[in-house]
Amino acid sequence: MRIDRLSLYGILLIGLLNGCMEDKPKTNLDGEELISQKCAKCHNLDMPPKSFENEIAPSMMAVTFHLKDFIKSNNPSEHEAKVVSFIKDYVVNPSREKSFCDKESLDSYGVMPSQKGNVTQDELDAIAHYMYQTFDNRKLLKIMAEKQRLANLSLHERVLEQQKCTNCHDIKVDKVAPSFEMIASKYSLEDKDILINSIKNGSKGKWEGKKLPMPPFKNISDKDINGFVDWILSLKK
Repeated sequence: MRIDRLSLYGILLIGLLNGCMEDKPKTNLDGEELISQKCAKCHNLDMPPKSFENEIAPSMMAVTFHLKDFIKSNNPSEHEAKVVSFIKDYVVNPSREKSFCDKESLDSYGVMPSQKGNVTQDELDAIAHYMYQTFDNRKLLKIMAEKQRLANLSLHERVLEQQKCTNCHDIKVDKVAPSFEMIASKYSLEDKDILINSIKNGSKGKWEGKKLPMPPFKNISDKDINGFVDWILSLKK
């Protein structure tokens, strides 16, 4: 069956129009990355938040909890959308009248400056959804419960767990690394700095037959590393 040239042009035109009318897929924006880039300069992002002198804005957890409390929705499934919509409008067009902050906070922090031109609506959408889903009462309770559980552990138990020491070491039995009792038998109190240095900066070749090097653990506080080494040396028989 032959198709004349005019019909062919018509088919091609319809195809082009349909292609132009299709919605372009939205780029998946990372709310966590964006909130660090766009908001962390003024707002503390920790949960629970750390307090600082001369804060220029409330913590992001406080902001989010406040909005969740004051913005109401008869349908719980629509609550997140209402909070997100408020954030997207307020960040670009802030005002004292729109704010849900109490008078004392507004007097202390002032009305936030408009971020028009600094953040797009798509970016705000990703940031607002991240805020709503991250700064959550249930998550905060879990975090606080975990902090309390760790606080109830002895120092060496906490370090063993947090640094995953038992992946390589056992207290009594050799694994891919020497047991802590063997380490204690090799070193004395005078060697404490050697052990501290080995943990902080790593070591290699100190134990015959143990081929895995000791990786550095830079993120242990001085208090924890000193207490942990004291515990190891206390195992000397």
